[in-house]
Amino acid sequence: MTTIYGYEVKQANGEMESLEHYKGKPLIIVNTASKCGLTPQFEGLQRLYEKYQHLGLEILGFPSGQFNDQEFQTQQETMEFCQKNYGVSFPMFSKVDVNGELAEPLFDYLTSWGENGAGGEIKWNFTKFLIDREGNIVHRYEPQIEPEQLEEDIRKIL
Repeated sequence: MTTIYGYEVKQANGEMESLEHYKGKPLIIVNTASKCGLTPQFEGLQRLYEKYQHLGLEILGFPSGQFNDQEFQTQQETMEFCQKNYGVSFPMFSKVDVNGELAEPLFDYLTSWGENGAGGEIKWNFTKFLIDREGNIVHRYEPQIEPEQLEEDIRKIL
């Protein structure tokens, strides 16, 4: 596949959704965790969403317990935590693996892309991928990059 639009992902309610639904919108796709030292990045992601959603930006969060099991066991706990503690209103999807044999196919695709050697397995929670309006990966940001640091690149694709 040459864009993300060929993938289907499981929503938090268990229903499948085609990423075709987001065609024409810039996206940030991020693997999240509720019990991680980087969890406060939810605040920055939510601020970006509030600031740029009216221009089409969508943020798609994919909880993962793959790194030291830092995600709740149930989807309901994850959703309640994100909404109560960080006011998350952007779409959150079902818990996934992002690396390895059981990795969500979308993440296999995302990690196969590399800019300046940035491809390969996801190293930790809150790895972020910026996707343009045509569904192409524009940039990968490692976990320590704060959401606010994406703003200039986001404005370029809006």
